[in-house]
Amino acid sequence: MAIDWHELPTPPALPGLFLKAALRRKVTGRTLPDFGLRSQVSVDPRHLARYRQLCAVADDGCLPPAYPHLLAFPLQMQLLTDPRFPFPLLGLVHLENRVRVLRPLGGLGPFRVGVRLADLQPHAKGAVFSLITSLEDQLGLLWEGDSRLLCRAVRLDGSPAEAPQEEALPLTPLADWSVPANIGRRYARVSGDFNPIHLSPLSARLFGFPRAIAHGLWSKGRALGALAGHLPRTGYEVAVRFQKPVLLPAHVGLLASAPGERGQFRLEGGQDIVHMSGSWQPLAQI
Repeated sequence: MAIDWHELPTPPALPGLFLKAALRRKVTGRTLPDFGLRSQVSVDPRHLARYRQLCAVADDGCLPPAYPHLLAFPLQMQLLTDPRFPFPLLGLVHLENRVRVLRPLGGLGPFRVGVRLADLQPHAKGAVFSLITSLEDQLGLLWEGDSRLLCRAVRLDGSPAEAPQEEALPLTPLADWSVPANIGRRYARVSGDFNPIHLSPLSARLFGFPRAIAHGLWSKGRALGALAGHLPRTGYEVAVRFQKPVLLPAHVGLLASAPGERGQFRLEGGQDIVHMSGSWQPLAQI
């Protein structure tokens, strides 16, 4: 499907988009729009430093592999609150996330960020689709992200796709850390993602959670910071599946296979609860 790209002079402001998200409650269709949004962005070094500190990512001269999602967040919000997008934004569930690092993420830009929608499919609990995010520099595509989102409020004809099964690798403890009760608010101030489920116990309970939960992309970013010595510098993909939310506060442990061109990892909580499982592999073998 050809994408009708809309070029924006600057990324949109977030406050009005949050209001649109709060007011939208109904499903208005069962197909995805065929347009995307693009805009020029540059990295603010102070913002990047705050992200590194929050996710405990060492400064190796490159952008952290999950960081481009933050550059694209205003465009993602505009796309998901556009009247042509058929599902209400509040209530969407982030099931999976995949990033592809094609070349070293050096420099602060300017970059061109693009967002589009793809691959609407039936799911046992509703319907799933991909929010595709791209980061380009003067040489072309540099990085790509795929956020797989679930909408429980719509049902599609057909059978859900079978998830491929990977042979499990042996994992050993790599790191553990305490997750403070305010990490959702702290990450929201950096990422711009002020979803109520992350902010306080009271606002989280409105959406069925007993306490606030950590952002999935914070969990992934924090894990990738700890995995920096395990991953290639470029030419790789990291995919994760979000399983059980991290209820705040919490203590979690990261397990990983040995460093190498491919591997697996898992983020666990108390009583062997698996919050997130993931893998990395070279792009050439996808």
